[in-house]
Amino acid sequence: MHKFYKPSRIALLFVLLGIVVAVYLAALYKMQIYDAGPDDNAYLARNVSTQEVTLTADRGDILDRNGNVLVSTRAAYNVMISRDKLPEDSINDILLELVVSAVDFGVNYNDSFPVTPGAPFSYVLDMTTSQRKHLDAYFAYFGLDPQISASDLIVWMKEHYKLDYTTSISDVRLVIGVRYELELFAVVGLDPYVFANDVGIDFITLIKDKDYPGVSINPTAKRVYYTTYAAHLLGYIGKVSAEEYADKYKELGYSYNAMVGKDGIERVFEEHLHGTDGKQEITTGEGGVIIDEVTTKEPVPGDNIILTLDIGLQEVCEDSLSARIDFINADRVEENLVTGGAVVVTAVKTGEVLASASYPSYDLSTIGQTFNDLLDNPNFPMLNRATMGIYNPGSTFKMITALTGLKSGIITPTTQIECTGIYTAWIEEDSNFAPTCWIYPGAHGNETVVTALRDSCNYFFYTVADLGNINDMVDTCIDFGLGSKTGIELPEKAGILGSPEYKMETLEEQWYPADSIYTGIGQSYNHFTPIQLANYVATIANGGSVRNLTILSNIRSSDFTTVLEQPSHDIIRTVEGTEYLPLLQEGMELVASDGTAASVFKDYMVPVAAKTGTVQTSTDNETLNNGVFVCYAPADDPEIAIALVVEKGTSGSTIMKIARDVMDYYFGRSTSIFVAQDNTILP
Repeated sequence: MHKFYKPSRIALLFVLLGIVVAVYLAALYKMQIYDAGPDDNAYLARNVSTQEVTLTADRGDILDRNGNVLVSTRAAYNVMISRDKLPEDSINDILLELVVSAVDFGVNYNDSFPVTPGAPFSYVLDMTTSQRKHLDAYFAYFGLDPQISASDLIVWMKEHYKLDYTTSISDVRLVIGVRYELELFAVVGLDPYVFANDVGIDFITLIKDKDYPGVSINPTAKRVYYTTYAAHLLGYIGKVSAEEYADKYKELGYSYNAMVGKDGIERVFEEHLHGTDGKQEITTGEGGVIIDEVTTKEPVPGDNIILTLDIGLQEVCEDSLSARIDFINADRVEENLVTGGAVVVTAVKTGEVLASASYPSYDLSTIGQTFNDLLDNPNFPMLNRATMGIYNPGSTFKMITALTGLKSGIITPTTQIECTGIYTAWIEEDSNFAPTCWIYPGAHGNETVVTALRDSCNYFFYTVADLGNINDMVDTCIDFGLGSKTGIELPEKAGILGSPEYKMETLEEQWYPADSIYTGIGQSYNHFTPIQLANYVATIANGGSVRNLTILSNIRSSDFTTVLEQPSHDIIRTVEGTEYLPLLQEGMELVASDGTAASVFKDYMVPVAAKTGTVQTSTDNETLNNGVFVCYAPADDPEIAIALVVEKGTSGSTIMKIARDVMDYYFGRSTSIFVAQDNTILP
């Protein structure tokens, strides 16, 4: 049979075809690439773009004095939306699909638009200050009437963002929420917008599969809390506000989406913890497809903060304080319930804060969800009462009065004053003024300064204050640091130091002898923080050496190899009259062994020195009195000092079991905090 197609001819045909194709390709390359003008190159490049993104540095860890990690960081992923990369013809469809997918996957996306999610629309009742500012900025940018109703605003936005009339009203609200966020970020120059934080792998996979234009996954970091305690000390982080960014963090080179410390240690040591963010260039082609990723600057992790805090001791403080308050509240009507309290424990010889508890507290891991509720709580759970609460010291002040009397020569170590139960020195001049001792109608009889401290004899200290000069007492307070900040790194109040000058400046009234008398027993204008009281009693315990308090042990590099900063623990001054401090110490030891604290500490495993205090806050209801208690131990070689305040705690003797629980833990004995199965507290 004759063959029309020989193999050699077929091969030749393919060779000729290949040559023709090569020639055409070469010509095409020469025409479009080699010989192309600027306009042609722009055409080729217009679908390729490079964007610089921030690589968030790992935030430093926070540890306690024993190396227990309290707060750390783990890898997380955020969903970002770049406004300028969303195609105008399908932006609404993309955003709606993205939001619906987020809802289906249980992802909480960021929508701060302060309008209710469903019709009839209205502005949310709990609009935050930040939401109000953003809404006003939106109105101003688009020239909208600030008085526009929520419903009219939705109608305007639906038209402005060209949402199709077939879109349901609920879907309209979903899309508008995201477009509002994108608009806000564009107005202040922030892009991309964080649509959702810390998303799971399933949602990440969906985003990758869908390949939405302008939507990307950005690696970041999330704070992890390994304890539910010490919330007021550790603090929390949050997204930097526009004001914070403009005022401080922009100059420091922070990203506009940076997470920064908002309270506590997180805020105080922000610049150490934050680290240095890195940079990455992401090149995308048509449709937002990633072509290349180049890291131009590696992120540098933050430094680690080591605290003086003992987290085990902190747990005991918080648990015991909470249990004792619950026990007190169990038999009270609502209007008389304890509203708060604080416990501070310091190291007598160094000024280190070993524990600092404030009640009520909150959970750092859920603060993002509970923040507004915490702000609205009438008991102010976010207030750190240990450093920011100020209280009358009550009878815990009597050591100040005693030392002032001894220094000025009003009394000597052997001076005896007879307590008759009622102080009558002013009856002839003012028949209505006759303050009583707490034992009245009984009387203590003859008291020395030591026994007067043991018995907490008001009459004795009325007399010393009445015979002395109030300015001398003020000077003694200043010497101990009462009425001034302790130097701790956390935010703290200076308190109020009562004096004739203070009364005239605040009340425009002169100082009367009665003011001095009541000041002498800790009732007048003086208001101090619990942490000041702890430092005050520690100064008595250590023989008069005043130190600045600190909660910082040291700051270490990210790899823990280098100590970058460490407090000195230096003595800043020695109080005047140290020769009389043994008398105060003796009196406080008698309080614990034979006085108002003997019921708890008389047979304790180590000797204790203490002073109870009751602050009258109501003339007709003793249950509203604040309880105050200070102590140190061991009395013969002091290691720790403790200060307690419980609002409406009745008296110092009511709350001193909290101090015993603290000592039980510190000195190695099981604590006495018990809770029954039905959650009632057992004494």
